[in-house]
Amino acid sequence: MRVLIVTQYFWPEPFRINDVAHGLRDLGHEVTVLTGMPNYPEGRFFDGYGFFGPARDSYDGIPVVRVPILPRGASGGLRLALNYLSFVIMGSLLGPLRLRQKFDAILVYEPSPVTVMLPALVMRWLRRTPVLFWVQDLWPESLSATGMVRSRWVLSVVERMVRFIYRHSDRILIQSQAFREPIEQLDGAAKKIVFLPNSAEAFYRPIELEAEALERRLMPEGFRVVFAGNIGAAQSFETIIDAATLLRDQPGIQWIVLGDGRMREWAAREVEARGLQGSVHFLGRFAPETMPRFFALADVLLVTLRRDPIFARTVPGKLQSYLACGKPIVAALDGEGARVLAEAEAGLACPADDPRALADAIVALYNMPDSERKRIGDRGRAYFETQFERGMLLSRLNRCIHETVKENDQCAS
Repeated sequence: MRVLIVTQYFWPEPFRINDVAHGLRDLGHEVTVLTGMPNYPEGRFFDGYGFFGPARDSYDGIPVVRVPILPRGASGGLRLALNYLSFVIMGSLLGPLRLRQKFDAILVYEPSPVTVMLPALVMRWLRRTPVLFWVQDLWPESLSATGMVRSRWVLSVVERMVRFIYRHSDRILIQSQAFREPIEQLDGAAKKIVFLPNSAEAFYRPIELEAEALERRLMPEGFRVVFAGNIGAAQSFETIIDAATLLRDQPGIQWIVLGDGRMREWAAREVEARGLQGSVHFLGRFAPETMPRFFALADVLLVTLRRDPIFARTVPGKLQSYLACGKPIVAALDGEGARVLAEAEAGLACPADDPRALADAIVALYNMPDSERKRIGDRGRAYFETQFERGMLLSRLNRCIHETVKENDQCAS
């Protein structure tokens, strides 16, 4: 089948949809991607890209059509809103012009903003092509939870837009079972909703590092607690730094951050102000393919989210990556993510925004024998293989695409 993927973020930006495009292509689909100019997470265009181009690109043989967008910048607020709006306008206007061919299905990837669906709906109406909407973040709840939007009027407008989007989606794919209820309440018909959790790329697996590996020189000695990913408002870095402060008298415990984000500078200032430079280390951002090499040197992998009802419904994507690498996990979060970790028996979960509970969980794992931590990590890998394995979930997505196209053809005949 000819499948169009619509996503505001795509290679060389580090998003999981890159691997999904590969997977669908390997299953025999003719995949094309409609996206913007890469500028995440730094907020400026990647080298070789600018506002006007290139308009066409290729990702390992997969055609990529890009539309001009305003870069998100580093300050958030208005600049980020303009970034979202520019993709809607340019994608809706230029997408149909630059993609004249017929597609059998459109897959929309939505890790925020929800507005990424609007250019796809234009294509749906013009070409009568069914659309599958893969929801990674719930709107408008995410806007209020992160503090991005506080105006009740704006949130109500966004809610009406979301209702419209759900109503006109042929399928709604959800990454968390806890998304089902709020989507149904916003006109997402139950029969259209399909549970499709995130997987992890095949390179996420337990590995043994060579003795001379560069990562060994980058990582400090000690009991390594490793956080990987975005350093943003949703990740509750206040909790991490408060927990590190509580454990400052435990010199063997080292907190290692792999990633970048809007709160990176704030977090670094806090670490310096509290005198934590010897135990909290910001190593910067690395390619996703290198993460398993760093994880191999970790004693514990850390995931955190702020305390908020919307985040309690979310399964953070890094949880699948962590499970796949077979290391014990500490999760300072509520709800669905904590439930998955408990079901996997792959680590310790504690309440979100509770530094003392996080510190206690770290100490509990620190005091465990190595053999027990290994058993915990092995259980996580086994759970990943039964619940989140890449090939299994790609097959589920493939079936969903075929069923959606078949239903659309029957309605049209």
